[in-house]
Amino acid sequence: MRETPEIPNPPNAALRNAVLLAGIVLIAVNLRPAIASVSPVLGTVRTALGLSAYGETALATIPVFCFAALAPLALPLQRRLGVERTTQLLLIALVAGLALRLLGDAPALYLGTALATASIAIGNVLLPAIVKRDFPHRVGLITGLYVTALNAAAALASAIAVPLANAHGWRGALGFWLIPAIIAALVWLPQLSHGAHRLKLAHRPGAFRVLIRQKLAWQIALFMGMQSLGFYSILSWLPSILRAHGINPTLAGLMLSSTMLIAIPVSLLTPAIAARRSDQRGFLLGVLALCALGYGMILLAPRALGWPAMLCIGVGQGAAFPLALTLIVLRSKDGTTAMGVSAFSQAMGYAISIAGPLGMGAIHAATGHWQPALLFLIATLIPALWSGLGAASNRTLSL
Repeated sequence: MRETPEIPNPPNAALRNAVLLAGIVLIAVNLRPAIASVSPVLGTVRTALGLSAYGETALATIPVFCFAALAPLALPLQRRLGVERTTQLLLIALVAGLALRLLGDAPALYLGTALATASIAIGNVLLPAIVKRDFPHRVGLITGLYVTALNAAAALASAIAVPLANAHGWRGALGFWLIPAIIAALVWLPQLSHGAHRLKLAHRPGAFRVLIRQKLAWQIALFMGMQSLGFYSILSWLPSILRAHGINPTLAGLMLSSTMLIAIPVSLLTPAIAARRSDQRGFLLGVLALCALGYGMILLAPRALGWPAMLCIGVGQGAAFPLALTLIVLRSKDGTTAMGVSAFSQAMGYAISIAGPLGMGAIHAATGHWQPALLFLIATLIPALWSGLGAASNRTLSL
């Protein structure tokens, strides 16, 4: 289905685009701290609330479960409310979820995490479609900017979680991220009126039914899922793995943060590099090789090879996520297709990625050791390679 005709640029279009870009970047800033701020203080939260090992695993798994189950909600919501209003709604829900986590008991923590990550799931779907719609000739640049903001915020959340918890308790460490969420909601407000001047995304009935019959759509979804599985496994369990090998909690949090700091320049460059090529398979091979090397070093010698491992994981994972987002846009014919592929790939992909934090946590709980869990993580790179090579080939999807 074709897009509706584009509405001519209104007066002050450049200013409005600048405000839109600021809103996109601020939304990206809020797409990871709700998750990244938890893992460095997970042991403290577990002790304070009396969580079991499986309760701790459930808390680590909620985000990817919400991403899988709720990403498709972006399609009917934007159809009923429009992109701009749906985005405002998700920001309000994010603020509510972050606030709910501070009430003090385990049910509030679980429910607040679910609400916050449900909001993030919808934001994950909408941002690629907004970029395709409003910046079609700057896909690499804008994707790089917002993924860089996302990684920078995630790195900061991991780095300051333990110091904030030491100073203000674990609730202070999690509650700090209410501030940027509120700022993003306020900065996005002008889009409720500016959206009248923007191209509407057409509705394509049965988009999932169309995509589910296309091999390329499944390859994009599987690659999105496998790279997400690796990222959320590391995000959820790396500090625990490092602490189990005698590294103190503050340093473990900083080491996790370093992977995200390293990812910042990588995520800025990756979409621009990928968008210049018609075929991204060679680039993808290098990305997955770095991930394999990093996971292997943690498996063999986390104390001696910890920092080289952080470098490899930071570069590998730092390139994998923006590459997945860029492939969604590059393989899509138009903004409507990009939203459909984004929702499909994230719903299916994150359903797959649940196996990462859940599987690693369950394997560790069953065996008492992290080595089997890390071997499981390394094995997941095989389907990532197969799906990534297909998704990176020069083909196009259309709804």
